[in-house]
Amino acid sequence: MKDASIIELYWRREDRAIAETDAVYGRFCYTIAHNILFNREDSEESVNDTWLAAWNSMPPHRPSCLKMFLGKLTRRISCV
Repeated sequence: MKDASIIELYWRREDRAIAETDAVYGRFCYTIAHNILFNREDSEESVNDTWLAAWNSMPPHRPSCLKMFLGKLTRRISCV
């Protein structure tokens, strides 16, 4: 699924947005989290927190690059 379609799912508040985001960017976000945390369980939790943060951010925010938006959220959450 393309980024614009995933973002539109968030804007329509469809639960499927999370599953689509995980299917496309789950490994990417997990890798970021794991490179910071070095722990599988904590990395998985950070990725889940990333999906929640994305859900809470859209709307009103409409990211121009979903991959970088999610990567930034994951990095921030993993460092806290």
